[in-house]
Amino acid sequence: MAHKDTQLKDKKQQDAAQDTEARVEDVLDEYPEAADDRAIEDLAAEELNENDKLKQELDDTKAALEKEKKEYLFLMADFDNYRKRVLKEKQELIKNGAEKALSGLLPVVDDFERGLKASENVEDAKAVREGMELIYQKFVKYLADNGVKAMDTAPGVDFDTDLHDAITTIPAPAPELKGKIVDTTQKGYMLNDKVLRHAKVVVGE
Repeated sequence: MAHKDTQLKDKKQQDAAQDTEARVEDVLDEYPEAADDRAIEDLAAEELNENDKLKQELDDTKAALEKEKKEYLFLMADFDNYRKRVLKEKQELIKNGAEKALSGLLPVVDDFERGLKASENVEDAKAVREGMELIYQKFVKYLADNGVKAMDTAPGVDFDTDLHDAITTIPAPAPELKGKIVDTTQKGYMLNDKVLRHAKVVVGE
């Protein structure tokens, strides 16, 4: 009886050993690198190294992002200062430009005042006219010095819608005046290459 119990115990142990071996084989089939303890340790170390590498890459990315954010904010602040400075300079330029233009007109006003006072007791209309012409020439010269010049709208000049406003049309006095300026009711002026005021003209048709 004792012999049978021993045999039964041995068989159970053999079955358990075979079952354990089968499970180990299954694990090794799925994880062949775990064939021994050394391989398991190496695999664990490799996983840890990979995690450390990913963590370092994440930290580096965060640092780079923070650096770019600071650089962006600095750039925006610098641009805002530049925009304010340019706006201020533009306002100063407009203000000073107007001041210069107006101050240049004051001598012309002085001439008019002197001319009016001098003409109070003058009966010679010719002398008054000559004085007005001198003031007029001085004023025209001042405008020319500042880039303002009258357009050429003499009779016979081609009508140009970019420069002229046709207030009316009349039958052309001569065939060659068709589509041409016949008369000017108000002079036009250019400021350098820009139209300051369109000329008002009569056009032949």
